[in-house]
Amino acid sequence: MPIHLAPVNTEMKIVRVLVDDKTKKHLESLGILVGAQVKVISSVNGGVVLAIKEGRLALDRSIANKILVA
Repeated sequence: MPIHLAPVNTEMKIVRVLVDDKTKKHLESLGILVGAQVKVISSVNGGVVLAIKEGRLALDRSIANKILVA
């Protein structure tokens, strides 16, 4: 499921990132890579705030739709 549909405050695992190579490399540098554990802190209008490792990251709807979690 896309990450913006994930339940809030639940640990999820990233299973796929559906973006071009340049964007994928940038997201990997931020900690968003296949197999990473993330937690959705909030989700509003498709945009999400994620907890990754020790930090937080805000993603807009266009990117959040392309990150699949399980």
